[in-house]
Amino acid sequence: MPTPEYFQSPTGRFEDVTIGTTVTFTKTVSESDVYLFAGITGDFSPNHIDHEYMRQGAYGERVAHGALLVGFMSAASARMRLGRTVSLGYDRVRFVAAVRFGDTIATEYTVVSLDPERRRVHAEVTCRNQRGETVAVATNIRAFVD
Repeated sequence: MPTPEYFQSPTGRFEDVTIGTTVTFTKTVSESDVYLFAGITGDFSPNHIDHEYMRQGAYGERVAHGALLVGFMSAASARMRLGRTVSLGYDRVRFVAAVRFGDTIATEYTVVSLDPERRRVHAEVTCRNQRGETVAVATNIRAFVD
C-alpha cells in the first residue's frame, strides 16, 4: 500500500505522535539536479560531472551525490508535520548503491520510537530506486521546541 506524501498532526503535540506514521517523498534525479547540487555545494567530483571519467570505471556512468539523497531525506521529513520540531541530524547515514541520472527515488520516512522525557522523535529513513533497491538509509532525530 503506498504511503501518503504528507502527514499533518491534528494537534501538533508530542503526545499525539504515533509510532509507525510514514510519509514518502518521490523525485526523479535529473542531470540538472546533479549539476545544480554541484554548483550549490562546490562538490565538482568527476564521479558526478565527468561522463568520460566515469564511463571508464565500474559504474560506467555518472552518479548522483550521496548528499543529494540526504536532501531527499530532509524533504520527506518536512512532509511529516508533527508540530513545531527541528531536526537534530541524521545518524548512521549510508549510501548503499549508486543513484544514476534518471533514477526515481522514493524516500520513506517512518516514526520508529519516541523519547517522551526529551520530547524527541526518531525516524528510520530509506531511499529506494524504481526497482525497489535500497540506495540509502539513515536515522533522523527531531525535537519538539514548544
